[in-house]
Amino acid sequence: MNFIVLGAGAIGCYVGGRLAAQGQNVCLVGRPHAMEPLAREGLTVTDLDGYRALVPAAQLRLAGTLAEAAPGPDTVILLCVKSGATESAARELAAACAPGTPVISLQNGVDNVARIAAQAPALKALAGMVPYNVVLRGAQVHRATAGAIQLQRDAATEPVAAVFNAAGLATALPEDIRAVQWGKLLLNLNNPVNALSNLPLREELLDRDCRQVFAALQTEALGAMARAGITPAQVTAVSPQMLPKVMRLPNWLFTRLAKRMLQIDASARSSMWDDLEAGRVTEIDAICGAVVRLAAQHGAQAPLSRRMCELLSGPRLRLTGVEMKRALGL
Repeated sequence: MNFIVLGAGAIGCYVGGRLAAQGQNVCLVGRPHAMEPLAREGLTVTDLDGYRALVPAAQLRLAGTLAEAAPGPDTVILLCVKSGATESAARELAAACAPGTPVISLQNGVDNVARIAAQAPALKALAGMVPYNVVLRGAQVHRATAGAIQLQRDAATEPVAAVFNAAGLATALPEDIRAVQWGKLLLNLNNPVNALSNLPLREELLDRDCRQVFAALQTEALGAMARAGITPAQVTAVSPQMLPKVMRLPNWLFTRLAKRMLQIDASARSSMWDDLEAGRVTEIDAICGAVVRLAAQHGAQAPLSRRMCELLSGPRLRLTGVEMKRALGL
């Protein structure tokens, strides 16, 4: 099996790095600024459980474009580009890959498979969900939180899941990947809160005002899902319906009930924070925008998510939890 990671940022380098460390044939496709440190130093892969491996530069296959990666008949594409780049990546895939090539989306959001299929109908677009936070700094990639990858159940993903598990990438094949994606989106609603707070994730989650903003976004999203007949899957130790209630708890009780949620490296931040700091377009449309669109499809509104889209689409803002609550009218 030949894996090509298209969009080798934090998630792509972690998944690809674990596979390469286990001896799998992996090619990382990314921008020059991301590939250059790997070409010099190799890729060091670590996680919060103590795993550490170095994939030497000589053993890494790196490419700047998909054409350079030369996808063949046994290729599996792991698509890790930001959601806003899905259509352009899909067009690139359609031009370079043979019909039927599996393209597994390991991206945030719920709409990427449909976008891939629209641009590359001859390919086999499949959904996936990566639950954890990953930090990429130069030639080191670090998994900062826990969880298991979820892949759409399909004949094409069964051997992939087996390879992932053998490489230490805990992976499951749920019956309803769509429910899993919406369950993950409920957690991703913290990304804009974290980005605006300018705090590390753990510190932000210990700020009750920030959690109250997160809870309000979750409550609004759950309402939109209920109108659409979507039952989100439970992807944490807490059920989706209970998540907003837990987030609103006072700190003394939250810290006791959410110990697993707080098992985060002290330096970890959301990918949306990274994007804002780097001046890149964020994935706010794939997260809060998805809630706005779902509500609109069923004759409702999602004003909190809409406001978050506005806050994340303008000049760089840094807001305390209290200031966020005020900006959202909470």
